[in-house]
Amino acid sequence: MRLNPEDYKLDFFKENGFIRKKCKIGKEDFWTLNQEFDTCQDAPDTEYWFDKISSINGLSVREAREKFIKFFEKNGHTPIKPRPVVARWREDLYLTIASIVDFQPHVTSGLVPPPANPLVISQPSIRLEDIDNVGLTIGRHLTTFEMAAHHAFNYPDKKIYWKDETVRYAYEFFTKELKIPGDLLVFKESWWEGGGNAGPCFEVTVGGLELATLVFMMYKVENGKYVELPLKIVDTGYGVERMAWFTQKTPTAFKAIFGDTLDKYRKILGVKEPPEKVLWEAFKAAGRLEPEDPKSVKEFYERISKNTGFSYDEIKSYMELDARLYSLLDHSRTISLMLGDGIVPSNTGEGYLARLVIRRALKQLRFIRDDVSLSDLVELQIKLWGNDFNQLVDNQNYIIDVIIDEEKKFKDTLNRGIKLTLKTLKSGNISLEDLIKFYDSYGIPPEIIADEAKKRGVNIDIPINFYSIIASRHKAPTSVRKIEEKNKLPEDIISWAKEFKSTNLLFHQNPYAKSFIAKLLGNKGKYFILDSTLFYPTGGGQINDLGKVNICDKEYRIVDVEKVNDVVVHVADKEIDTNCEDVYGEIDWIRRYRLMRHHTGTHLLMGALRKVLGDHVWQAGAEKTPEKGRLDITHYKMPSKEELKEIERLANKVIDERRPINHLYMSRTEAEDKYGFRLYQGGVPMTPKIRVIDIENWDTQACFGTHLTNTGEIGGLKITKVEKIQDGIVRFEYVAGTRIPEEMEKQEDKMEEIGKILGSKQGEEIIRVKALKDENNELNNRIKAYRRLWEEQIGNIINTAPIINNVKVAFIEFPENDISYAREFLKKFTNKDEELLLGLLIKNDNKTFIEMAAGEKVKIDLGEISKKISSKLNGSGGGKGSYASLVINKNVNSEDMLNIIKEVL
Repeated sequence: MRLNPEDYKLDFFKENGFIRKKCKIGKEDFWTLNQEFDTCQDAPDTEYWFDKISSINGLSVREAREKFIKFFEKNGHTPIKPRPVVARWREDLYLTIASIVDFQPHVTSGLVPPPANPLVISQPSIRLEDIDNVGLTIGRHLTTFEMAAHHAFNYPDKKIYWKDETVRYAYEFFTKELKIPGDLLVFKESWWEGGGNAGPCFEVTVGGLELATLVFMMYKVENGKYVELPLKIVDTGYGVERMAWFTQKTPTAFKAIFGDTLDKYRKILGVKEPPEKVLWEAFKAAGRLEPEDPKSVKEFYERISKNTGFSYDEIKSYMELDARLYSLLDHSRTISLMLGDGIVPSNTGEGYLARLVIRRALKQLRFIRDDVSLSDLVELQIKLWGNDFNQLVDNQNYIIDVIIDEEKKFKDTLNRGIKLTLKTLKSGNISLEDLIKFYDSYGIPPEIIADEAKKRGVNIDIPINFYSIIASRHKAPTSVRKIEEKNKLPEDIISWAKEFKSTNLLFHQNPYAKSFIAKLLGNKGKYFILDSTLFYPTGGGQINDLGKVNICDKEYRIVDVEKVNDVVVHVADKEIDTNCEDVYGEIDWIRRYRLMRHHTGTHLLMGALRKVLGDHVWQAGAEKTPEKGRLDITHYKMPSKEELKEIERLANKVIDERRPINHLYMSRTEAEDKYGFRLYQGGVPMTPKIRVIDIENWDTQACFGTHLTNTGEIGGLKITKVEKIQDGIVRFEYVAGTRIPEEMEKQEDKMEEIGKILGSKQGEEIIRVKALKDENNELNNRIKAYRRLWEEQIGNIINTAPIINNVKVAFIEFPENDISYAREFLKKFTNKDEELLLGLLIKNDNKTFIEMAAGEKVKIDLGEISKKISSKLNGSGGGKGSYASLVINKNVNSEDMLNIIKEVL
């Protein structure tokens, strides 16, 4: 949007003698008291010179935070606690990227009032879009930073304060609290957009460093257009770490932020501090550095070299090594906060972003000193920041366990992945999409691929901002996060239903009611809407009720129930052919009660999972049916047998205790203050009041579903299946109440069938299985012995194989139908002889299955070879690179294949 000059003309500037000037480099307009300034005093238009500016004596990060909060508290702002760095209250964003995120969308849309007005907060925030720049700019870029902010929410009927007061607060804070001379402050005009909102803003800069941004949120962005909001919001952001850097006047922000921990990292990693004059020259030059521009980076090194007397190569070595060290400092703090707030590393969602930061840190560690554990570095961060962020200390064991687990996974995937990527390197240059695929699929950093490629004479261009590209692709869900449910109604019925008033939900008023009387408001074919209903619509992971209704003495079966906003749509088994108003309905009570047991059992199980596995456990999906419940959770490894027993024991203990289950309606703010963001396990309702299901001192969630009134009614809970469905996600299936004996009956039937197959008497199945296992082990040992003998004979044949067009070629008729063994065999022999093309012929039912593999030095694409063979023999199949599989619809021998290969090659 084009800036409107009138938005920036403030009485404050006029009253205090500020003049409006234009930056000679960036061309932005700015306000200042200083007649001599000809730039906006912001990087990269201005080099850093704030070390020459007088201010308060050096503040630590904690002191800067406290000074900010106390200043605004003294000026009528209520301090509020920061939220987690993972935005659990948002369905369109993974991480908390700014303080305003805490209030979007519920407060900023006007749906609910703010927790205080005006307020002050210092919100830890994580932004990964500039992750590649961290380190080189000596502190201008960080992945984690604290955004100290004061916010005011101006309603049409109640103004708090707006632009003039906001700028005045900034001027007073910097001049009176930080003691910065007022004529050195610059207010640069700019524009801000984020989270669907927008507005004009001022960036407050001093001596080359931006210290704050003052946003005046007054628009909503809809379809690319700016719609003025009735609610005008003051949205500010002050850099806590930057204030510490500014007042301490250290050559890098990392020394100001991390203090002695930086020295400890240097000692552990063996990274010596560059000469002081190099650091100070880098400080001055870094303000002008644009890290994504290779030319700018080269000029940065050249300038430091010229002004210090060190060679270009020496400076490049100093700065690159220190940049890796600084990024390790930054990333390990970010990792601590991410894991401390319960993120589980995975290949999706916020877990993907956590893994991205972990693996970039591990990559840096690999290049500096790979015998140091990242967990040791993270532990230092917990010690440093534990008093500021209690969750780091509370969850220290989890954080360290996860880091150790991720380090092991990284090394394992690296070893496997490098071998896989080597095959791709044979085809020549690798694209950006290939690099992203290798990173996503195998976790291989592009620098490691580049090293392997260089050994083979292949050069790969890695984008300077590779990790920033990855992070930007994953910063938010591609669609709004929902529990796995879809409205099955036709579009015309959805549009029709929106015309009706909200349905009175009798199932919330009395979930134990079995029948009801209501009025028919409208019907369209087999779809109809009532003024009240006892039928629960599909939602919250719980499927709909079934039953019947009677309309004018005609009975209809209910086959589906759905919800459109606050209107419940019933689906009958046939068209409604009456206009009567009176309706009598009955739900299938046994089905409903089983659903209630399984739904309440889900909440019960969640509480037990958190008690046993840890506070990081979060719902990743759920489904409740009359037959069973399913709960997917975030967890970094499969639970042990002992843990599963303890989970079941605790759940059933709470059932025996008959704890009350409270069904509450609360304002969103009250509920969040009392229960935290654990409320939103199953999604985030967009309502000012939320329905809360509270199992006393066990589990509390915002939930739409039908529930019991005490845990005793669940009757019992039995976990029937546990599996890891993807990295970082574990699935639990379970049954409750009378479903437990039914499930046990199924298991008894299975045991009886197993007994018949084994020919054993009841109770002797285990003895018979052990005997069969011993027999099987003996047979396997014999097979392995025969295979060793056969492989020795085949080895002699392969050694004398013919050379065809500089390729050693052998085709062997394979004596078994075991494809997995055939592939192991191929891998073994082609790894041993890198110049070998080896094929195995497996004959079965007048067909020949051909498996082919090539050693690393065979510069042939077996995918192309397989196409030519298929064409000649009328076969099917294919492959790529060094492997191919074919099926020929006749018997083919090894001599036939050698002749064909001669023609093909």
